[in-house]
Amino acid sequence: MNIIIDTHIFLWLAAQPEKVGKKQMRYIEDLDNKIFLSSMSIAEIMIKKSIGNLNFNADILALLEEMGIEVLDFDAQSALMLGTLPMHHKDPFDRMIISQAITKGYKIITADSKFKMYNCKLL
Repeated sequence: MNIIIDTHIFLWLAAQPEKVGKKQMRYIEDLDNKIFLSSMSIAEIMIKKSIGNLNFNADILALLEEMGIEVLDFDAQSALMLGTLPMHHKDPFDRMIISQAITKGYKIITADSKFKMYNCKLL
């Protein structure tokens, strides 16, 4: 199964893995699943870090490699999907992750309840 983890899930895995639910952690640790972090999550982390809203000093790419998580690049199809998504969620980064999941048919791991308002599959 292909799974995109939301930005906060990645940050929790990096610094506070106990915050990730047991069921969600089983999906992440299952070697039959392919886990992705959206390139938009990396952009979100870098923007928040640069404006002082996030203290995160790890080498993201090295950390992802160590965790066995792949980067999912944001593509044109996902960008076009943004134009059709209802505005249930105002966060542009979350909207981009949702559009990627819908476009690619991937599932999402998140603790954000607003994702439930979209036609995406959550774990």
